[in-house]
Amino acid sequence: MNTRSRWPHSLSGQIALLVAVALFVAQAINFALLYRERRELRFTQIVVPTVTRMVDSAERLQLGRVAPFERPRARVRLVDRNPVPPGLHPAEEIEVGVRKGLAESGIAYRRVVSGIRNYSPDDPRLEGMRRDRARRLANLGAEVIVGVELRDGRWLALNGPWPRTERGLVWQLIAQTLILYAVVLLPVLWIGRRVTRPLNELTSRARAFAPGGGPEPMAERGPGDIRALIAAYNELSSRVSAMLDEKDRMLGAIGHDLRTPLAALRVRIESVEDDADRQRMADIVGEMHRTLEDILSLARLGRPSEPVADVDMAALVDAVVEDFRDLDHKVDFVEAERIRMRLRPSLMRRAVRNLIENAIKYAGAAEVQIVAEAHRVIIAVCDRGPGLPPDKLDAVFDPFVRLESSRNRETGGIGLGLALARAIVRDAGGRITLENRAGGGLIARIELTR
Repeated sequence: MNTRSRWPHSLSGQIALLVAVALFVAQAINFALLYRERRELRFTQIVVPTVTRMVDSAERLQLGRVAPFERPRARVRLVDRNPVPPGLHPAEEIEVGVRKGLAESGIAYRRVVSGIRNYSPDDPRLEGMRRDRARRLANLGAEVIVGVELRDGRWLALNGPWPRTERGLVWQLIAQTLILYAVVLLPVLWIGRRVTRPLNELTSRARAFAPGGGPEPMAERGPGDIRALIAAYNELSSRVSAMLDEKDRMLGAIGHDLRTPLAALRVRIESVEDDADRQRMADIVGEMHRTLEDILSLARLGRPSEPVADVDMAALVDAVVEDFRDLDHKVDFVEAERIRMRLRPSLMRRAVRNLIENAIKYAGAAEVQIVAEAHRVIIAVCDRGPGLPPDKLDAVFDPFVRLESSRNRETGGIGLGLALARAIVRDAGGRITLENRAGGGLIARIELTR
């Protein structure tokens, strides 16, 4: 599984994750400090008194004084065998303290053992104890049993409380963390969504930006930085629209100024007596007119004047194929069912026509078919021409890049057909690709999302 997919992509999600991690780290540090404090407290209140009692009892017993276990309410006992039941977890810090105290006092002993025994509120061992002691032991959760084997084989034994504070501390910190997450993260998520809502709207506007036909400028709201970003976007969109308006006016003037002399040339060539020369001149003027129309169409494609309409894609392609058949070109078309789509029909006809023209130009014939899938429609134009080198399959879509290097306009053109087709298809939200055909030839595919 890709680990990057687990990382939240939204700004509010990343802020919430950062706060959650910070809270977790803070709680972990808090837990470490509290755990250390509890251990130090247990050492001061439990370990030190236990070591002191055991060493004091052993010292008094060695000196022949009145042993503490002979006194009333004595905690230290003198027994004949090991008082620690097998299988208990040892209290190592007490054992180390007792050994160190006995060694410093010069008291001879064989070994020191200990064990921690858990208690439950209904433990039968608490029944014979005083009520306050039994309740205290049950609340603490365990008792520690310490045994010191003397040189004569007898044992000094002591039972004392051993607080199990770690478990309660863990659950306490878990509860605190969950409360902090609820108190802190929910407002952070709410604030994050409130902050990022203008950014999401700005992103949608930027993706759907259409110069000259877009909505009113976006309202400036949110934090200061976001308001400044929205203001900069509004200014940028206005400048882009103004520049494109100026470009359209300039292209309109250029088109008008060039069409007029071309029309005049078309009239004058009718006076040429030689039929061959007149036809060649007419072809050149026609090529110049088509080139002018391609350049103007490509330049204006970002701001098409044709509205989007419901179109039967199969009928549209069939009409283009019939136009080529009327000119005695060999174009095979596999009939398809009705496919309703919303697009600009004239522009899409031009894109399909350019692909068929290329196929006829280089292979003399074309095969056209439409494949309708669940979420897309594919228009494939196939030929049996020479194909293309693999490194040129994408480069030929660039403007003024020709499929062959000759200057013959009958075969090379000026290199705008595929560039215009790709621009039209992209404007419709699709893509166009070229692929060498098995057995020779080329396949041009237009993929449109339904």
